[in-house]
Amino acid sequence: MSRSVTSFPLVAAGLVLATLTMPAAAPARDDGPYFTAELANEAAGTNAIAGGVVWTCQGTNCVAPRTGTRPLRVCRELQRKQGTITAFTAGNETFDADQLARCND
Repeated sequence: MSRSVTSFPLVAAGLVLATLTMPAAAPARDDGPYFTAELANEAAGTNAIAGGVVWTCQGTNCVAPRTGTRPLRVCRELQRKQGTITAFTAGNETFDADQLARCND
């Protein structure tokens, strides 16, 4: 028998052992809010569900984690629950005046 054929089971066993002993990759952490909103008036409560996400509000500031829903839709649904929104951010994107007008429409 050739040497490469007999060493195959050893190599395969080594690869399996190496895979089993490797540390698992840590999941990505998303510690901060993804959405932020500034309301024209104080929030109607400390929590609101809008745009498929739970918002936490304090005074006129509201924050929420990321969701798969489009930011404009999230903004509009929050506006329906909490009233006029004067500033809105999704990730690193801050809504301009036109986007805010569409949100509050």
